[in-house]
Amino acid sequence: MRVLWNLVGASRLPAASRKKLLVVALLYAIEGSPVSLLWEVLPVYLRVHGASLRAIGGLRLLEMPFSLKVLWSPLIQRFGDRRVWVAGCMTAAAAVAVFLPLADAAHPGFLLLGLVLALTTVSATQDIAIDSYTVALIDRPEHGAANGLRASAYRVALVFIGSGMVTLAAWLPWPLLFAAAGAIFVALGLAALRVPRLDIPAEARQRWLSPFVGWIATWRAVPLVAFVLLYRVGEFAIGPMVKPFWVDRGRSLVEIGLVPTALGIGLSIAGALAGGAFIGRYGVLRGLLVLGIPQAASNLGYAVVAAWDLPWPALYASSAIESFSGGLGTAAFLAFFMAVCDREGATLQYAFLSSLFSLTGRLAGAVSGLGAERWGYAAYFSLTFAMSLPALLLLPWIASWIPETKKA
Repeated sequence: MRVLWNLVGASRLPAASRKKLLVVALLYAIEGSPVSLLWEVLPVYLRVHGASLRAIGGLRLLEMPFSLKVLWSPLIQRFGDRRVWVAGCMTAAAAVAVFLPLADAAHPGFLLLGLVLALTTVSATQDIAIDSYTVALIDRPEHGAANGLRASAYRVALVFIGSGMVTLAAWLPWPLLFAAAGAIFVALGLAALRVPRLDIPAEARQRWLSPFVGWIATWRAVPLVAFVLLYRVGEFAIGPMVKPFWVDRGRSLVEIGLVPTALGIGLSIAGALAGGAFIGRYGVLRGLLVLGIPQAASNLGYAVVAAWDLPWPALYASSAIESFSGGLGTAAFLAFFMAVCDREGATLQYAFLSSLFSLTGRLAGAVSGLGAERWGYAAYFSLTFAMSLPALLLLPWIASWIPETKKA
């Protein structure tokens, strides 16, 4: 454990803080589990069954509940225990996983579309509960360690479920793998009930709207909204086409399960841990710039491989760079979200911010297949790099939102 605390920059935190960090790790492993099907498994599953790039990219439109979840976030703020919300959503996600193999993967129809929409809705709902709980749980000195750890735990879930399913699909039938994923979801939902109860104050439950309006209804919110919309759009734009690119390059399911999925997520965990430690030492604003640059530039690696048809070592290297850099940028972005939200209003505030950044991400992902088909992988991957740059230019205008900058 000492090694873990050193990695996340928590070696000097008291024992009580470390217990809270373990709770954060569990919750974000839970949060990352349902989306492992969406982002790691379904693109491969559909492509090997003959689905088109256009159809695979178009499924990102069904992730719009992530962009609309702020609309029902008051329900979590006002009613019930956030742990129960998480457990219920994980049970529903398990049911979806069991039924997914019944749908036609080669020609996605209403059954597949409905199941994916159900999965994204329950996943977005549990995100609200987990994010709200975490902001209320973690104190400001714990932010750097917490953000590196939660980004890492999220990716651990992607490794075990996403990489595990894709790799084992070389030997085991897909229906069995989806059923196993469902069983894991149920177990994780039950585990969520074991974390400490953390109630929202009665006044905050009743007065849920006015603090949110006071927080966002100023001109300062304009650059904040623009920044949140743009910071990860390049990552979202390239994401749906990475696994199909590997398939079209003739790589095997075992390779795809081990390199861009397992190894890639492992490297993104390392990047998230390194990013969290960097932010703990140098602050959120500097982290957004220093860690955001490699996140944007890493997309060019895939563009170079596609443009010059480079052999497998270059493909592997591009995957490694993109994964590690993505972890860096994610840690910075999560730290920014936690810094600008207050504890009592976090349910709506965090849901609003995460809805914003996922909006452009889902729209970019939805048209990613069209872009790759029309311009080719090389040109499209280069475009995703350019899409990442405008957010970095907005950093001076969002500095006033960050408490460390206010004190400086």
